[in-house]
Amino acid sequence: QVQIVESGGGLVQPGESLRLSCVASGIIFSRYAMDWYRQTPGKQRELVASITSGFSTYYARSVIGRFLISRDNARNTMYLQMNSLEPEDTAVYSCRVDDGDTVYWGKGTLVTVSS
Repeated sequence: QVQIVESGGGLVQPGESLRLSCVASGIIFSRYAMDWYRQTPGKQRELVASITSGFSTYYARSVIGRFLISRDNARNTMYLQMNSLEPEDTAVYSCRVDDGDTVYWGKGTLVTVSS
């Protein structure tokens, strides 16, 4: 059974940093691209960053230069280092993996950026 679990969210002030983690079990983690999405109430879910099995990365324009996605295949874990956080980054951040047959999502972790 595939399980996706995010952690690391919290309340921070503008300009501060957070590191999110996403642990995936029940899949051969190293084979698949992994994504970070975020969503706020009333808004469409947004792709924030992706990392392929070959470690190629993609970032949404709004986070370029501030966020860094990475993965540790030995730990079945993906990370999102978020720096210079802004109030507009407030959202539930979720992991997604597509194994070609099924798309799996975690439940998400809440990030709140507020002074």
